[in-house]
Amino acid sequence: MSPDEFAFVCRFVRERSALVLEPGKEYLVEARLTSVARALHLNSVSELIGRLRGAPSQEVRTRVVEAMVTTETSFYRDAHPFESLRTAVLPELITRRAAARRLNVWSAACSTGQEAYSFALMVREHFPELGGWDVKVLATDLSGEVLAKAREGKYSQLDANRGLPAALLVKHFRQQGTGWQLNENVRRAVEFRELNLVRPWPVLPKMDVVFLRNVLIYFDVETKKSVLNRAARLLNPDGYLILGGAETTLNLDTPFRRVDALKGGLYQLTS
Repeated sequence: MSPDEFAFVCRFVRERSALVLEPGKEYLVEARLTSVARALHLNSVSELIGRLRGAPSQEVRTRVVEAMVTTETSFYRDAHPFESLRTAVLPELITRRAAARRLNVWSAACSTGQEAYSFALMVREHFPELGGWDVKVLATDLSGEVLAKAREGKYSQLDANRGLPAALLVKHFRQQGTGWQLNENVRRAVEFRELNLVRPWPVLPKMDVVFLRNVLIYFDVETKKSVLNRAARLLNPDGYLILGGAETTLNLDTPFRRVDALKGGLYQLTS
C-alpha cells in the first residue's frame, strides 16, 4: 500500500466514523484491508482502494469502515465499573426511581455485546427487586457484523474465560460444541441497534446509565467534545456516564465531573 493509498484510507475512514488512523498503522490497515479484498473477491488492496475512490457500493464502504474499527471487549471488563454499579450506583438509582420503576441503560460502541450482557447478568444476580421494573438495556454499534454476533450471544471458550465467573457461565450459558451460548432470557433483556456515534443519533429515551467506554480514545478532540455533549443532553440529571480507564473529560469543555468516590471512570453532570 502506497503512502497516497494509506492517506486516502485514513481520510475515508475518518469521514465516516471519526476514527483517527495515525502514521505507523500502515501494516495494520493493509492487513485488515487484505481480508476485506479477499471477501469481496478482489485481487489486491490497491484494487479495493480503487473501488473506494470510484463509486463504491454501500457494502464496500461498510466493510472497509467496519474492518478498521477495534472490537476488543470482554465480560465485566476492568471490573471496577461493574463493582461501583453493583455497590453504589444501582442501589441509589433504585431508590430514586422507586415511583417510576423504570431504568434506561445504554451501552454505546458495544461490539459483540459482552458489556451489555454483563449488566443484564448483574441485574439478575444481585437485584431481584428489579424483576417487576421496566429495565431497558440498549446496546449500539456502527458495525452490523458485530451486532449480529452480539444478538446471537455465542462466545468461544476464550471469550468466556475473559472476565466471566465460572458460576455465571454454568448458570446462564449452555455449551455448544467448543463454545457457549447465553440463555435466551438474558439475550432478550438487551436490544441491539446500529448507531454511528459521529452521525445524527435517533431519538432515544433519557438514560440513567451510559457506557461510553474505550471509544473516545480513537477520536480527535472536537469529536470527543461533540459526542460527550450529546451524551450529556441524553443523560438524566442524576444519571451516570462511564468512560474507559484511559479516557477523561478533562479539558474538553463538557458538563461532566468525575465521581472521585467511585472507582471505574464514573461521571455525573455538573450542577
